[in-house]
Amino acid sequence: MHTFAVARAVHGIEPLVATEIRRSRLGVVHGVRHREVWFEAAPGADLTGLRTADDVLLAAAVVDGIGHGRSALRRLALAARSVSLGGLTGSGVEVSASFVGRRNYTRFEIEDAVGAELARPLRLPYHSRRDGARPPRDAMSWRVTIEGDRALIALRLADRPLHRRAYKTDSIRGTLHPPVAAAMAALARLGGAGTVLDPCCGAGTTLIEAHALAPRARLLGFDHDPAALRAATANARAGGAASAGVGGGAAFGWGVADGGRIPLADGSVDRVLVNPPWGRQVPPRGLLARDLGRLWREVRRVLASDGLAVALVHDGIPRGFALEEAVRVSLSGQHPEIAVLRKEAGRVRR
Repeated sequence: MHTFAVARAVHGIEPLVATEIRRSRLGVVHGVRHREVWFEAAPGADLTGLRTADDVLLAAAVVDGIGHGRSALRRLALAARSVSLGGLTGSGVEVSASFVGRRNYTRFEIEDAVGAELARPLRLPYHSRRDGARPPRDAMSWRVTIEGDRALIALRLADRPLHRRAYKTDSIRGTLHPPVAAAMAALARLGGAGTVLDPCCGAGTTLIEAHALAPRARLLGFDHDPAALRAATANARAGGAASAGVGGGAAFGWGVADGGRIPLADGSVDRVLVNPPWGRQVPPRGLLARDLGRLWREVRRVLASDGLAVALVHDGIPRGFALEEAVRVSLSGQHPEIAVLRKEAGRVRR
């Protein structure tokens, strides 16, 4: 039996989520919407393994004719009342709603209209999010999304959103959203890559996501901050991968280093994954505090002639690189690009 499922995603990487679904043979993609990929899941498919998705939901109802007026609330409530709830159990019901564009009702009004109807036949309490209230963690989690005149009512498949990785036991300021890191790893074409570098590795998210795609690659992470490397080591360990110093034989090698002076030989790296310290959440330190261009010169130096660098860039393509592909994303109120870069021929002046 096939199941209608919906993968939620950071805006901009929806096509990458669709590609992951197809390549992993998790189902047949039927459509892409704002932050959503709708697909028919293959029988027995483990949808919780999606790495580029923020969350995965099982569709309970698709409701057309949802306008901008308040009559839409009545229509949504009627649709929720007709949802088949057989076999569902839990300590309560909570609903999270979102919509694209302006409406004459709020997300809280959507949540309350749908949540009350879902909870009633189950004889469970409905936990409203009004006034900043937080539902209990073990409540049954539903989602309502509206785009155009079509609404979706769906139930979260896992007990928590997919972006909350089990390995993320430690964090630091500015740590990268795991599905975005997974998207960067996917764009890096890691098949056959021997050495993968993150010169500003932070809590290790990009390399841990790369390890899921290339478990045999040598993964090297450097950071100016020893606390970041402690977090990266802990997260890699929680993910079940061995860590060691940069010269060790484990899957991951971590080391304290300045991004403006990477301690690796010229042309020794096949892939670079990097989310530079742009000064928005984390200020540049060391040599990069004076000149962020040093990072790009060092990345270019250590990258093999046929290598790729995948970077989250805010201010255009760095000098000395040619752009192969760019994916604009919405992230923490900003709109950076995931840029896939190759070295340009010739020397770049330091």
